Amino acid sequence: MIAVFENEFVSKKKWLDANEFLDIIAIAESTPGPIAINTATYVGYKREKVLGSTFATFGMCLPSLIIIFVISLFFNQFLEIELVQKAFRGIQVAVVFLILNAGIKLFKKLEKSVFNVVVFSLTSVVIIAFSLFSVDFSSIFYILISALLGLTIYLINRASAKREEKK
Repeated sequence: MIAVFENEFVSKKKWLDANEFLDIIAIAESTPGPIAINTATYVGYKREKVLGSTFATFGMCLPSLIIIFVISLFFNQFLEIELVQKAFRGIQVAVVFLILNAGIKLFKKLEKSVFNVVVFSLTSVVIIAFSLFSVDFSSIFYILISALLGLTIYLINRASAKREEKK
């Protein structure tokens, strides 16, 4: 979804610039709810305020809701089909690739400051290590720790800039 949104909102329609899109993705991933809905809501609000965010959110939710509702009526029979089971296994691989691809694209566009590279590297190593050793650690903690580090660096830079102004 991230790649589709980036292509549509940044490249084709030019509703957002690349930096603003990265900010939206960071916010959308750290707030409750699916990233697609959060991103659509933000873009809808930016374009047409409350009415735009309302229609963008409904436009993102309704097709999935209708499809899931129809599938739920036949879900048990649907899962018993061997072809469907194999399709789901294939979809899992594709989803991992799509998430990895989106992460790589976002990393390429990320400002390569020492802080960003260190946080990215440490988070990647910890995620891989925790996955390999089956450590149960919520993604929310990665977000909160990164936010705390970012806020700390911001406050240090701000205090440093104020000291420079006084000189």
